[in-house]
Amino acid sequence: MNEVLQNNYGYLLEPELLKEIEEVGVYKKIGEGTQLMDIGEPISTMPLLLNGAIKVLREDEKGDELLLYFLERGDTCAMTFSCCMGKSKSEIRAIAESDTELLLIPVEKMEVWMGRYKTWQQFILDSYHTRMMELLDTVDTLAFMKMDERLLKHLQDKAKVNHDDMVQTTHKDIALDMHTSRVVVSRLLKKLEKEGKIEMHRNQIRVIDL
Repeated sequence: MNEVLQNNYGYLLEPELLKEIEEVGVYKKIGEGTQLMDIGEPISTMPLLLNGAIKVLREDEKGDELLLYFLERGDTCAMTFSCCMGKSKSEIRAIAESDTELLLIPVEKMEVWMGRYKTWQQFILDSYHTRMMELLDTVDTLAFMKMDERLLKHLQDKAKVNHDDMVQTTHKDIALDMHTSRVVVSRLLKKLEKEGKIEMHRNQIRVIDL
């Protein structure tokens, strides 16, 4: 585990902190599609990603979901940290985008490390900044992009986070992530394919325009 932590966080955090993380962190491996956290759940741990990817979603009053952003290797979720510090319940739903390995850190360590380790402070502040930029990007996408542009960006993001131009997904899954209908997604996918930006296969889409 020490080597894994060094590979993922050694350039960010000092050896003493990495040693504490190794001592208190609980290793967990979850399969693609597994729900890690749900809206309204009490938060007892904060995830540090070692491998794979997690998608973070919000839900409206009707129960429809909207994808906010992805977490990748070396990331953590600042929104989770915020809820931890405020001792409140989760405001987001987190689902494994691919097979994922992570360390779960007890919430009681969060505040202690903020006061003890400058690198931890910087790591959390950088995480807040990154997530805020991604949220602003999501708002801009919703406000200013046409639906076909949003769809292509969504596929590009999935390809990049999984490091594979072949995206494993269905029209229904895309519709859920984008808060739209399956009919709209199917129509726009055909349009993007005609434009040579994607190539459709059964439950797979190859993203040509990366």
